[in-house]
Amino acid sequence: MPDRDLTRLTIRRPDDWHLHLRDGEMLKAVLPETTRHFARAIIMPNLVPPVVTSQQAEAYRDRIMAAVPEGDSFTPLMTLYLTESTDPEDVRAAHAAGIATAVKLYPAGATTNSASGVRDFEKVRPVLDVMAEIGMPLCVHGEVTDNEIDIFDREAVFIDKVLKPLRKKVPDLKVVMEHVTTQNAIDYVRDTHKNLAATITTHHLIINRNHILAGGIKPHFYCLPVAKREAHRVALVQAAVSGDKRFFLGTDSAPHTDPNKLQACGCAGIFTATNTMSCLAEVFAAAGRIGKLEDFASLNGPRFYGLPPNEATITLTKGDPVTYPAHITTGEGPVTVFDPGFDLHWRVTD
Repeated sequence: MPDRDLTRLTIRRPDDWHLHLRDGEMLKAVLPETTRHFARAIIMPNLVPPVVTSQQAEAYRDRIMAAVPEGDSFTPLMTLYLTESTDPEDVRAAHAAGIATAVKLYPAGATTNSASGVRDFEKVRPVLDVMAEIGMPLCVHGEVTDNEIDIFDREAVFIDKVLKPLRKKVPDLKVVMEHVTTQNAIDYVRDTHKNLAATITTHHLIINRNHILAGGIKPHFYCLPVAKREAHRVALVQAAVSGDKRFFLGTDSAPHTDPNKLQACGCAGIFTATNTMSCLAEVFAAAGRIGKLEDFASLNGPRFYGLPPNEATITLTKGDPVTYPAHITTGEGPVTVFDPGFDLHWRVTD
């Protein structure tokens, strides 16, 4: 049956290769929105204070597991926040013990809670060398933070000024370019056939910069990296639906309370955990490639990380529009759920 005629699709249970859960009351409220459909997730370490050491990662993992709803099966894949004082041997030990799956690179000041990030890349070279030796991936927030660089150009400049030199110095390092937003990043990944992959978010497949700015500022569409021109969004969709094993889902679902989003200097982040699978199915179906959704959401990520795909499955069914809540209630305040701006006809039914 042609993809465009499909109304029911069963795929391996998906994984989210880039997720923010926060901590405390927020963690307890948003975690079930992920565990409902996802088996595993790469957990971001940008708490306050950040998750830097193996001991901190293990403690955070315990708090996450304590919040998993009864009856749900979920494995948090922890990351360590890379700083200029990170101990290479602690990283090695965390990986060997199964505590940490990856290390996260935030250029200092790039996004929410990134002040502890890296300024001098030579200072983290010993950590990167160890990671290359043991096959531990580096998850990269790929933007420069120089105020003289236009915010819409920061990803492209990062590739040329930071990532290319870094990968030449440590060629055996496995790198995940997270939440790519540009044709530049897509082309760079496609031109590289070893040790490089990229995650693409749900919202960057759907919104461009007009959604943020045209007709008035829309804070709930503001994220970092910021959405780009429509041509870049189209390039992301083409990469996602292609089946190319180097591209896979990382939602970057990032909860902030409405009061923190709706202020003079609002927080960057879009919360998509609740309706991601419906949104993705709609995007893939519109492209005539719904059959490639399993590659993107369930197979390519485990392949890059050297993990088996999930044995369990989920089934998506097309029908009447499905309604999701506008907000998630948390102990810290309401969190707005991403609104794609169009009806969602696909829902997880099994």
